[in-house]
Formats: sequence, C-alpha cells, structure tokens
Amino acid sequence: MRNYDLEFLKHFSMVIGFLVLVTLGLIIGAVVIHKQLPREADPAAAQRTERRIAPVGAVYAGSTGAAAQAAAAAAAVAKAASQVAYGGTLDGEVIYNSLCAGCHNSGAGGAPTMARAQWTARLGQGAETLHRHAIEGYTGADGIMPPKGGNPALTDEQVIATVDWMVDNLQ
Repeated sequence: MRNYDLEFLKHFSMVIGFLVLVTLGLIIGAVVIHKQLPREADPAAAQRTERRIAPVGAVYAGSTGAAAQAAAAAAAVAKAASQVAYGGTLDGEVIYNSLCAGCHNSGAGGAPTMARAQWTARLGQGAETLHRHAIEGYTGADGIMPPKGGNPALTDEQVIATVDWMVDNLQ
C-alpha cells in the first residue's frame, strides 16, 4: 500500500471512531434523561384522585340557588325512577306478564304454574315466606326461584305486588 492510502485509512478510522463515541454518548444521555422524566399517570389513579377531592355537597343560596336545588332534586328523582324496572309500576299483572310468565307458565326450574293445586304447600307457609322467597330467592327440592325473578331492578314493593297478584289470580 502506498503511504497516502495508509494516511487516509488512519484519518478515516479516527473519524469513524469519533462518530461511534458520539453515538454512544447520545444513547447514554438519552437513557439518563428518560429516567429523569416523570412517568405517565395511570388514568385510574387520576380518577380516584378526582373522586377523592370532589366536593361532598353544594351550597344553594338565594333565588338562583333555590332553582338549582330544585333542578338537582328533580334530576335525582328522574335518575332514580329510570333505574326502577317497568317504570316503577306496582301493577302485578304487568310485571308478571313481562318477567314471571316465562317460568310460571311453563313450570321451568320447578316453578309452580298458576294452578292453585301447585301452590297449596307454598300458601300454607304464609305470605311473608312467599314474599321473602321471591325477593331473596329460593333454592330447594321444590325448585329454584332467582332473587326478584332475575331482575334486580325490581323494588321489593314491586315483587310483593306481583306475588300478591299471582296468589289472587290462581286458578
């Protein structure tokens, strides 16, 4: 090899070595900087914090406050009514036809049909027991009754009204 070729290779190797050192320095610097940055907050933690620091109540003052309080009360009543099954009706026939008839017309799961003969043992236990089994559910040798007929949105009063309607309409 000629002398100027050796000189070129020497300078080229030094430039490549310098670039490798710069690259390694940049990589190490990026790792150090990345570790110093705060981690991203967990969205669930942010939601927990929001719930924890949310105001407990509100202050209603003057005529504007009275209007806001009335609107808040109306919204709460509407929300509660929307979460009650069948619009909150206490008409046992409506609830029976919408929910209970599926099992009590066919006898599925050991459910007694609307024939009085199938209800004599149950009627002997009293209305309290019938209501409790309908609300809390029942599993026994006679069959299975899911709590509130399988619809937890029913109120206790709706279940009681439906049971009473069923007993009154046995054939």
